[in-house]
Amino acid sequence: MTSKAAPSRKKTLRRALKRWHRRYREARMVALALRSPNHPVLAHAVVIRRCNLACTYCNEFDDFSKPVPTEEMLARIDRLAALGTTVITLTGGEPLLHPELEEIVRRVRRHGIIAVMVTNGYLLTAERIERLNRAGLDEMQISVDNVQPDEVSKKSLKVLDQKLQMLAAHAEFQVNIHSVVGACTEHPQEALTIARRAIELGLVSSAGIVHDASGSIRPLNEEQRGVIEEIDRLRKPRFSFAQHNPFRKNLIHGLPNDWHCTAGGRHLYICEDGLVHYCMAQRGFPGIPLAQYSREDMARESKTKKSCTPYCTIFCVQRVALLDHLREHPRQALEQIFPTRDDSGHPRRQPLPVRVLSALFLPSHGALSGRFFQKAALRILKIE
Repeated sequence: MTSKAAPSRKKTLRRALKRWHRRYREARMVALALRSPNHPVLAHAVVIRRCNLACTYCNEFDDFSKPVPTEEMLARIDRLAALGTTVITLTGGEPLLHPELEEIVRRVRRHGIIAVMVTNGYLLTAERIERLNRAGLDEMQISVDNVQPDEVSKKSLKVLDQKLQMLAAHAEFQVNIHSVVGACTEHPQEALTIARRAIELGLVSSAGIVHDASGSIRPLNEEQRGVIEEIDRLRKPRFSFAQHNPFRKNLIHGLPNDWHCTAGGRHLYICEDGLVHYCMAQRGFPGIPLAQYSREDMARESKTKKSCTPYCTIFCVQRVALLDHLREHPRQALEQIFPTRDDSGHPRRQPLPVRVLSALFLPSHGALSGRFFQKAALRILKIE
């Protein structure tokens, strides 16, 4: 495999400016979620159900559906914006099959919403990447499941490496290379090879855990658990709220997590028919058209207990629930999510962003300095 292609100086500068602007908007998204429970934090919106591949572990595609009409997609984006949604992930099927995907991305960004898309990467070209740059895409996630294509998945490093090099050279948005450990069970070490290649190219790497049709974890063997732990260790030392996953430790050992899922309120999944569902794995609930979905519906579904939560592997839904837990029980949540002692009982300092969060949003009772800095932070983030 060839090494990372060097982007131009002009593109490097644009990347840096967009990266800092993206971090500012992500911080604003977190602050908004901590301030108010009355808006969706994250929505997944299907732009087309059809996919150009047929991975055997996936149940989120077909081979015949037409793209959702662009005007209908734009209306759905507008409705999500009216509900106060802060992040929209465009998904499928394969979103790149939608002929006017860039127009949809532009509409998301026009509302000031963080725009993400999930793709298998097969249809990427340098020209398409530049179009996505101009549209304002914030993040792209590409699933790469194995090194060589097999009967389970064609999303292989052999096929996609040229696309990853292209992204390293041209993309001004963040690129996350995601492997599903357990999907290709014969060679779990390949996920580690993929993660190392992503980091070599200057991209972000992450690993998910294969789940069944309901979103619950499938059992992992010892080798698969070790691969996930090793991929986690490959990450840069800089702390990231987006990558931190306190649920994973229990799940990879087959243990349940105790948490409340707020899907249907704080997390929405909008299918190609425009219906609201809890998530990609719980389609059919509540099954109400987005155009008619109200804040009363959101409040009710956020409070509804879901039986699938203990063994759920849908991290984006868990991450949203963590923000609500922080808002409702801040000190308890911080200790639970970021323990001050390690497994051996030794003191462990919380990451710097967590300490800043605590200082800004959990000031000591009656501390004028704490309230001053909190107000200053909210003003900088343009939050009333």
